[in-house]
Amino acid sequence: MRPRAQLAMQAGRWRLFVAQMGLVAEWPSYDWPPARGLDVPTVDRRRAVLAGLGFEPVPGGRWEWCEDSADPDDDRTTVILIAAVDVRPIGGAS
Repeated sequence: MRPRAQLAMQAGRWRLFVAQMGLVAEWPSYDWPPARGLDVPTVDRRRAVLAGLGFEPVPGGRWEWCEDSADPDDDRTTVILIAAVDVRPIGGAS
């Protein structure tokens, strides 16, 4: 399974991490400083952070957004926005 980068707001700051199946250690991640309002890191900033973590989006990869919540069965709970894109190690095969 290909690694997948995910971006989500956690505790007032945006966090980007690369989910890798079978990895025993902690997934590579980056936390931006506390957000001002809902400022979402730009695609360019996300790409730079991914490069710093040793990854790049797969050719043609696009960020896709979905929503989640702490309790999916209760539509009164706060919505959590999550963006994701398939990635590969920099210079790796797609």
